[in-house]
Amino acid sequence: MPNTCVVGMQWGDEGKARIVDVFAADADIIVRYQGGSNAGHTVVVDDQKYVFHLVPTGILHSGKTAVIGNGVVVDPAYLFEEIDALRARGIEHEKRLWISDRCHVVMPWHRAVEAAAEEALGNAKIGTTLRGIGPCYTDKVARTGLRMVELIRPDALRKAIDDKLAFVNPVLTKVYGAAALDGDAIFKQYHQIGQQIKPMICDTVGLLNEAISQSKTILFEGAQGCLLDIDFGTYPFVTSSNTTTCGISPGTGLPPRCVEHVVGVLKAYTTRVGSGPFPTELDDAVGEKLRRDGGEFGATTGRPRRCGWFDAVGARFTAGINGIDTIALTKLDVLSGLETLNLCIAYECDGVRYDTVPADPHVMARLQPVYEEMPGWQQDVGSARTVGDLPEPARQYVKRIEQLVGVAAGMISVGPERSQMIVAP
Repeated sequence: MPNTCVVGMQWGDEGKARIVDVFAADADIIVRYQGGSNAGHTVVVDDQKYVFHLVPTGILHSGKTAVIGNGVVVDPAYLFEEIDALRARGIEHEKRLWISDRCHVVMPWHRAVEAAAEEALGNAKIGTTLRGIGPCYTDKVARTGLRMVELIRPDALRKAIDDKLAFVNPVLTKVYGAAALDGDAIFKQYHQIGQQIKPMICDTVGLLNEAISQSKTILFEGAQGCLLDIDFGTYPFVTSSNTTTCGISPGTGLPPRCVEHVVGVLKAYTTRVGSGPFPTELDDAVGEKLRRDGGEFGATTGRPRRCGWFDAVGARFTAGINGIDTIALTKLDVLSGLETLNLCIAYECDGVRYDTVPADPHVMARLQPVYEEMPGWQQDVGSARTVGDLPEPARQYVKRIEQLVGVAAGMISVGPERSQMIVAP
């Protein structure tokens, strides 16, 4: 297997973890390169559901090394929660899970500031997960962040807390009318956390480059979706990191040439969590069916996802940015039972047709989808194991998505189980 990246091509929740789980079986190292605990990845193995937020999903495969790269912002509380849950199910992390010493740490002030700022925005709020991810990335760029290498040094931790609260507490109390944070309590808690996490901290840049020199295979695991990318997504309703393949090098310390194959994950329809434009959104019975049958509730927040028809414009846009080599199409089974299906092939706004995703948020908020209608199918496709097992309308639907996006589908998911995956010839 070549060094491969699995990336979501929509607004997230495409089922990336499911695809990572497939490729992880043949990889030596699985590395997460961006995002934080605001990501939710779900894998179902033998009727057992595993939900991940920070730990790379490939850790489910015994003997594999999992790495949290320097581009990830880590909230230790959520990390330990995941580790404890895995250990309770017989999956150990010792000497298998490594965290970059350059990772920035999500601290209590990040969550406090984000919650206060979102509350102040009222109806204009971004719709974040309130886990402090954006403020942590803000501190990183402003060069005022706390990294793992400082977290495990008590003197550096104490200074970072005092310096930060001297600025943050007046903002919380005087700007937002929120409570001030207690520096002593934070130091006591995070000093203990630092000592607990210390055995997992290492120079992952060196680890990964050494792995490449030894011809080991690396699987890069993205979080969120490409339309949430800080540069290429539907700004400002985006996340705070590069969710595209563009984030791999700065998020791992590996050169771009190390990424040899890119798998783009697409849901057979479209979903979005939180605020922001969504041209194909369905606020009707069909949208409710997709939500119900697809289990469309956030793995991180439990929020119901907004559901809509497949958006080929967005998928084609992200295919180009990421250099997608093959598509993994998920949740085809959820469309069973619909008489007709619509695919968005273009947008229109003020008499102008758009064949790509516009940068202007004023335009993006008013786009109207241009649909192409196709017949649906009534059969349950969950037992299909080859493309030939699918009903003819389902095969035509997949083929049309391939044509519109310009990339072939190498994998088609017809259910949540590992076995419910069609690998195209």
